[in-house]
Amino acid sequence: QVQLVESGGGLVQAGGSLRFSCAASGIIFSISTMGWYRQAPGKQRELVARVTSDDSTNYADAVKGRFTISRDSAKNTVALQMNSLKPEDTAVYYCRAILSSRTGSRQYWGQGTRVTVSS
Repeated sequence: QVQLVESGGGLVQAGGSLRFSCAASGIIFSISTMGWYRQAPGKQRELVARVTSDDSTNYADAVKGRFTISRDSAKNTVALQMNSLKPEDTAVYYCRAILSSRTGSRQYWGQGTRVTVSS
């Protein structure tokens, strides 16, 4: 059974930093895209950053220059380094992966990890 397990997150003051990581486990044939999304209270889930199998990255405009996504394809992990955090970064952050396994190709989501940025 494929799972995405996240670690990191927590409470930080504005201007501080946090780092997340996400590991995909199970029988995985290949992973095309890994990324991070977030959902703030009362808002829709939105893309934060993603990285493809050829290490191409995309960032939301709101996080460009502050967040960095990185991927270790050998370990099936993705990390998100978040610097210069702002109160508006407060949200639940979810790891997402599009991967191929014995059940075919589909997306998977992590359980979510909460980030609170205090002003």
